[in-house]
Amino acid sequence: MPELPEVQTTVNGLQKVLNRTFVDVWTDNPKIIKEPSSFDLFKKQIEGKKIKKIWRRGKNIIFDLSDGYSMLTHLKMTGHFLYDKWNEVDSYNKYIRVKFTLDNGKILALSDLRKFAKVILASTQSVLEELSSLGPEPLEKGFTFEVFKNALAGKKGIIKKILHDQNIIVGIGNIYSDEILWKTKVHPFRKTNTLNERELKEIYKATKDILRKALQLGGTSTSDYRNIEGERGSYEKVLKVYRREGKECSRCKTIIERKKIGARSTCFCPKCQKI
Repeated sequence: MPELPEVQTTVNGLQKVLNRTFVDVWTDNPKIIKEPSSFDLFKKQIEGKKIKKIWRRGKNIIFDLSDGYSMLTHLKMTGHFLYDKWNEVDSYNKYIRVKFTLDNGKILALSDLRKFAKVILASTQSVLEELSSLGPEPLEKGFTFEVFKNALAGKKGIIKKILHDQNIIVGIGNIYSDEILWKTKVHPFRKTNTLNERELKEIYKATKDILRKALQLGGTSTSDYRNIEGERGSYEKVLKVYRREGKECSRCKTIIERKKIGARSTCFCPKCQKI
């Protein structure tokens, strides 16, 4: 699933469609439109709407439109936007589910292999209400250590799951939680309420550092994520632990392990990250 660096990379690329107007829309999967109630109504409402602003909240991409509307999109597991001409040699760019024709004649497309992505078109106020329960943004200036510590206060679950909870802190998923915990030598199964002040400070710092670096490198494309030109991100080249099970830890040479946490999995070094 695209996480904060991938979604923000997408938003940055989408700025080139600002002030364009939707003139037509096509889909091969009407179920991707969660609101309004039918694709025909979605098509009727979005045609003629001008794109005034494109921004991110957590893993959501929001298009603020004319006439008090906003379109919220969530890329879910395998979604990514493509604009105009993209690298069609890459097979992950061929699963086009929605095509938006813009007033410059170019296409903004949503590719989604597994068909889990969602699109909502509603009043801007409704979209803001949809986002109201999300936690703080880890790359915003106001995300201080005290904000981070307060967000985790009283949480008794394991730290890996807590970092994934979008109501606590937004934008972190499997990739960056593995990387953050490896960097701080914290075992993913540690109970959050057992972490001391030093460990919390290290996790806080690693969160900001790793997300910033991943954003600079255009995100991670170990599987299906691509930017709006259809190109891969570069952070996978510097991954320390995510999807590296069976390989040596770059820090201590111990073999990296992978274990299941519910429906997901986590990769960690059993020597560096002792429980």
